[in-house]
Amino acid sequence: MPAADTTASARTESRTPTAERPAAGSAATYLGWLFAIAIAAAAFNLRPVVTSLGPLLDQVRDDLGMNPTLAGLLTAVPSLCFALFGFAAPAAARRIGPIAVITAGMGAITAGVLARSFAGGTAVFLLFTALALAGVAVSNVLLPVVIKRYFPEKVGPMIGLYSMALSAGTALAALVSVPLTSSLGGDWRHGLGSWAALGALALVLWLPLLLARRERGERAGGAAAPARLPITRSRTAWAMACFFGLQATGAYVVMGWLPKIFQDSGIDKGTSGVLLAVTMVIGVPVSFVLPNLAARRGDQRLFVVVLASCGIAGYAGLALAPAGAPWVWSVLVGLSNCAFPLVLTMIGLRARTAGGVAQLSVFAQGVGYLIAVPGPILIGRIYDVTGEWYWPLGFLALLLVPQMLFGLRAARARHIEDEAVHPAQRAQA
Repeated sequence: MPAADTTASARTESRTPTAERPAAGSAATYLGWLFAIAIAAAAFNLRPVVTSLGPLLDQVRDDLGMNPTLAGLLTAVPSLCFALFGFAAPAAARRIGPIAVITAGMGAITAGVLARSFAGGTAVFLLFTALALAGVAVSNVLLPVVIKRYFPEKVGPMIGLYSMALSAGTALAALVSVPLTSSLGGDWRHGLGSWAALGALALVLWLPLLLARRERGERAGGAAAPARLPITRSRTAWAMACFFGLQATGAYVVMGWLPKIFQDSGIDKGTSGVLLAVTMVIGVPVSFVLPNLAARRGDQRLFVVVLASCGIAGYAGLALAPAGAPWVWSVLVGLSNCAFPLVLTMIGLRARTAGGVAQLSVFAQGVGYLIAVPGPILIGRIYDVTGEWYWPLGFLALLLVPQMLFGLRAARARHIEDEAVHPAQRAQA
């Protein structure tokens, strides 16, 4: 898959002797394939930081002396880090280029995952988890930017590759965390720390790209920085941010607490990890198919309603009879969590320009993840007080109602450029 920086390639070709052009084209082809593999490897590392922890959370809590409220805080850390560092990612990319920031992100994931496995207390564990999540956050925001910049003619397939790799990494970490830890002697530190190897592999793949591209911020793409939109004036942008935040709340509660919910109902650790993996595996094919289906429609309201309905049914089943049909509940909750690829697709459709998409993405993800911060903490607190999962799961089901309402508003065929304008400009139009 050749890298698609076509303008730069054309300029380079015009200055290159004819005899050297075939070699240059071959090098561009290899670099394109390396880019695609590196993007998939980076996406694969964006969720194991969280989902490898869920099946082992009881062991980590017992060893580090966490109470359920602190464990709830741990499940909220991803959203907080994604919001804070996600807002900072575009500024860093403007200074040193998105490839450099993503490469640094892979380094942070590797170092954080490895270092937290040596933590002697909760504070240190949270600190190094936050370091790894900072790497996840900046990569989360900038990988679509890299795809848009270097694969402008293959955005759909590359976003599909990105989404599938992300879902696959999420599912694999949930599936093998328990057996991997058992094979390494049963110590959670070995099981969690081993995921640093995947981060190191992604880092090795991104370093040659960093050297080959030698980006210098905005000038690396050969274009001026896009004009800033007063995006807070857009109702669609706010609806998108709220929709994003509410779906993220459910997703990170599920990743952090679902194995515990099943274990408390009498299901063993290994099976609970497999059930979490089923929830995540559903996203692999859906993440590829759903964006294509959604993009063909004028609006995406049907998908918003269907996914929310699946979540309500899944949470109700978990609350009333978690061990009665655990595989069904896992599938339904997994389908509900596919609101994530849906909202990514909607972000791309709600703006006319690449600059508008980038600004909407940063706004929706940044504000959305801030909205998601209290949810996992509150779930842990409700469980701590009641000692059962009925009320926390009822709360999650209730949150799907406003998620659906905001999603219906965000899914309408609108563009933020038409809304995010100053009143004087609107009057002139």
